[in-house]
Formats: sequence, C-alpha cells, structure tokens
Amino acid sequence: MAEDLYSALGVSRSADQKEIHRAYREKARKFHPDVNKTPGAEETFKRISEAHDVLSDPETRSQYDRFGENFRQYAAADAARSSEQPRRSGGTRYTWSGGGAQSVNWEDLFGGGFGGFGRGADRTAELEITVEEAYRGGRRTVQVASPFGGAQEYTIDIPAGAVDGQRLRIAGADGQDGDLLVTLRVKDSKRYRLSGADIETDLPIAPWEGALGADVSVPTPGGPVTVHVPPGSSTGRRLRLRGQGMPRRGQPGDLYARVKVVVPRTLSKKEKELFEQLRDVSSFDARRGS
Repeated sequence: MAEDLYSALGVSRSADQKEIHRAYREKARKFHPDVNKTPGAEETFKRISEAHDVLSDPETRSQYDRFGENFRQYAAADAARSSEQPRRSGGTRYTWSGGGAQSVNWEDLFGGGFGGFGRGADRTAELEITVEEAYRGGRRTVQVASPFGGAQEYTIDIPAGAVDGQRLRIAGADGQDGDLLVTLRVKDSKRYRLSGADIETDLPIAPWEGALGADVSVPTPGGPVTVHVPPGSSTGRRLRLRGQGMPRRGQPGDLYARVKVVVPRTLSKKEKELFEQLRDVSSFDARRGS
C-alpha cells in the first residue's frame, strides 16, 4: 500500500498551505537526486513531489481526502455523473504538441525560490522526454489545454541532466489561476535505458571480437566513446564507462555497455570455410555446464 501523501510530506491532515509548501521545500532539498545518492532517495523525491502536487491544490486535496489514493479514478466517475462541468480535474494528463513560445524557469529547490504561492490553485501536467533529451537538455514547444477553453502554447526549457519526476514551473501560466507545474517523465529510447543516474545501452560485437577482444566505439548521449572488449566476452557482459551516464551535480552517473554477440546472417564461401575449420579444431562446448 502506498504511503499516505500527508505522511510522505510529514504534515498533519489539518496542515495549511504554508505548512505543506514548507514541508515540501525541506524534503525536496534533502532527497533531490542531485544531492542524495542513497538508495531509494529518488523514489522518495518522486513521492513527495506527487504529494505536493496533490495537496497544494485545494480541489485535488479535497478529492484525495474524500476518496483516498485512487481519488483520480473516483473523482472522474463522480464528475461524469454530475451535470456540472468541473473547471479542472486534478492530475489531468494533457496532450502535448507543437506551438508558440513562452519561457519557463527551472524550479530552484536549493535557493528556496518557489514563488506564486497564494495566487490560486496550481495546474499540473506531465511531459514525456527521452533519455537523450534528459541528458542534453533543450527546448520543447507544447500546447496545454486551458481551464478557460482552447489551448495555450509554451516553450519549455529542459535542463541538462533532468531527473524523472522533476518539475518545471511556469509562473502565472494562465494569468489568473496560479502556476503550471510540468512533471518530466523520462522514458527509455530504442538505444538507451535509464536506471537512476546510470544509462545502459546494447553493444553489438562480432563473434571474433568477443573471442579475441577488441577496441570498439560505443555511442553515448554525449558522443562516441571507445571501450575495450576483453577477450572471451559473451552476450550479457556489461562494460562500465565511468562518468558517461547522466550529468549530476558532483558526480555524474555511469554508462554500461551490454555486450551482444551478433552472428552474420550470410557467409561468403571463404568465411564459411573458416568457420567450418574452427568448428573442426575447437573443443569449445557452448552448452557445457548450462
């Protein structure tokens, strides 16, 4: 069972907005992945961010108090039965597409600059980005559904080394109803998989490179890096490239290249002869001990 959101922030159910914001700032500084490398810190940071998103909005807080952890599901069903159209629904995921421009400031957790409190309820949304985008940073132009109808367009500046679950704040996004809080969701790409600050990628090699060893080029988000494949490397072996993972304040993560031995689909006459010679003279049994 997931931890109660009030407990996640360490506040009582009667806590006012100032207490909730203060508790979030304190815990965010403590568990932010850039400063806390202990196991579980990143998951804790995600949970307290979720707690703040829900409890800092009077409407979603009321729904959470009424329905509990599954409040989005029950609140949606309750709204569907109502003849009134709600102004906004907590935790709504908006559809993102191209659009115009407005810059956004990265939430300054470490300087205490949260701004905008007391100006109305904040809206929340999520944006999926790739590992490459999280590594390099950059800009995404998006459209967000407006609570007053239509859509609003923004250009979001994604910082290099962005963390899954981290938030971007657009102050006064709709001019009336508080800020827009955009939660980044880092998704794996075809080439890279993310685990905390570490990145994993597949490294295809030829059979003779695995048997004899070789120096091969590995594509990383920061550019190609040469790695030595030791002799006798089979599929599944992981080669560690220190400091080639996600950028972080202090020490960056590592990149792990997972060896994948690839056999040629077709062989020339000479290649086939050589493989047959190897088969005839080798005593190697790939299934021995399996």
